Amino acid sequence: MNDRLHPAAEAATDAPADTATAAETTGVRRAEKIAYENNKLHKRLCRQVGQAIGDFNMIEEGDRVMVCLSGGKDSYALLDILLTLRERAPINFDIIAVNLDQKQPNFPADILPAYLERLGVPYHIENQDTYSIVKRVVPEGKTTCALCSRLRRGILYRVATELGATKVALGHHRDDILETFFLNMFFGAKIKGMPPKLQSDDGKQIVIRPLAYVKEADLIRYAEVKQFPIIPCDLCGSQENLQRKQIKGLMREWEKKFPGRVDNIFSALSTVVPSHLMDRDQFGFAALKATGQPDANGDIAFDEEPCATGSGVNANFAAQVISLFPAD
Repeated sequence: MNDRLHPAAEAATDAPADTATAAETTGVRRAEKIAYENNKLHKRLCRQVGQAIGDFNMIEEGDRVMVCLSGGKDSYALLDILLTLRERAPINFDIIAVNLDQKQPNFPADILPAYLERLGVPYHIENQDTYSIVKRVVPEGKTTCALCSRLRRGILYRVATELGATKVALGHHRDDILETFFLNMFFGAKIKGMPPKLQSDDGKQIVIRPLAYVKEADLIRYAEVKQFPIIPCDLCGSQENLQRKQIKGLMREWEKKFPGRVDNIFSALSTVVPSHLMDRDQFGFAALKATGQPDANGDIAFDEEPCATGSGVNANFAAQVISLFPAD
């Protein structure tokens, strides 16, 4: 008796194995693609942070950088990327992570210490009950973020001095800088942003924002990839600043309808032409006279010269870091 199956039956018998093999191949390819995209994201963030550090001379040889860690995606990413750069940068610097426990109800005080100990990063937890102060001072229903921020800033500056930190690193990113620019312009009648580097209120510290060139969307994805143990920022019950929320919505709408517009606005922040604005303190309009000589900085309001970057005093840092994380 011939035990050979009918060809159709044989095909049916082989089909599950073939299907399983195809599914496995597809799964492997998908995993490889995800790994490739994740690695590309990491390299892009390292390049952008390295570029910002170099452009603005944020970190120098022998610095002790205090990274302010809130438990949010931005500060986690900042610490993670700075740790990567420290191992490969052409200069030597130390990192210490600092968290301010403001005694908000239900704050999970064990998460950050456990995370930092697992990384082997030196850290300091500062315990200050600013929550009670804010709740006592701010009327019910009002946004508490402004007062909370001022109290937090003062405490962190003091801690930086006590720890011997030479730089205080904050996790503000490109979107934060743009939102602040528009908030000041729309609601404060000022052309003022959030600088990537500045002197602290008390004049004792240099504050840096190494994520200045990084988009928030990339940080959101990076936090998912790295599985950071995020601590929510709504423990105090405060609502998000409604004006900032409006600006976020406006920028999202622009990005959707006019791709590239937000990028151009960000570039404009580093391409300021005081002679074509109206601030008499920044440009001597009153004393301006015709010299009879051509002026390269004359009527250039409609020129289309691109914004140049990379000319900072620490350009060597940026160049070497960028070479370590080439674009794919």
